[in-house]
Amino acid sequence: MAFTYFFRDKYTLDLIARHIVPDLKRHMYINIWDAGCAMGPEPYSLAITLRENMGTFMFRNVRIYASDIDESGEFGTIIDRGVYPENRIKRIPSELLDKYFDPYPGSNGGGTYFQVNQELRKAIYYQRHDLLSLQPVRKELGLIVCKNVLLHLQPEARVKVIEMFHAALAEGGYLVMEQTQNLPSEVKSLFRRVTHAGQIFQRV
Repeated sequence: MAFTYFFRDKYTLDLIARHIVPDLKRHMYINIWDAGCAMGPEPYSLAITLRENMGTFMFRNVRIYASDIDESGEFGTIIDRGVYPENRIKRIPSELLDKYFDPYPGSNGGGTYFQVNQELRKAIYYQRHDLLSLQPVRKELGLIVCKNVLLHLQPEARVKVIEMFHAALAEGGYLVMEQTQNLPSEVKSLFRRVTHAGQIFQRV
């Protein structure tokens, strides 16, 4: 997967905050799967959104399982360290940058780097994972986010992966997909659409 930048899809993050977070806050433990996380900006952007809308105490119970096929074998180390160059964080509002990032000494010829703070790093659990294994990272998930992946799968495989997501979600759990990916007709009966403003669905 490509090296994305922070808050690349702020529109969808705002929809998650509006339509999903109030429901997640009713649960003591909140388990989330970010499938196809690339090198970390997406799950960390999600973590910031959750932290801003939940507060310190409730965010302690959030676990984001970030996964990617990661053919390079480097994603885990990058996500665990949470260190990113300035050009990857340029879309982050200044107040969030000051709150959740610390300056980090440059490397590889210098440059400005920032490190995600420890509170957010502790919430992210990375593992290498192939969606086509059809084995979820865990069960009873409150939210699955899968963007920039499903469009690259063949239609039959896409249906099987979404069926796997459905089985991995807790009752009433949510699935969020990329804006350009419609829910295949074969699995529409498994979900209800939460909002027509985005590709957000709830397990039925």
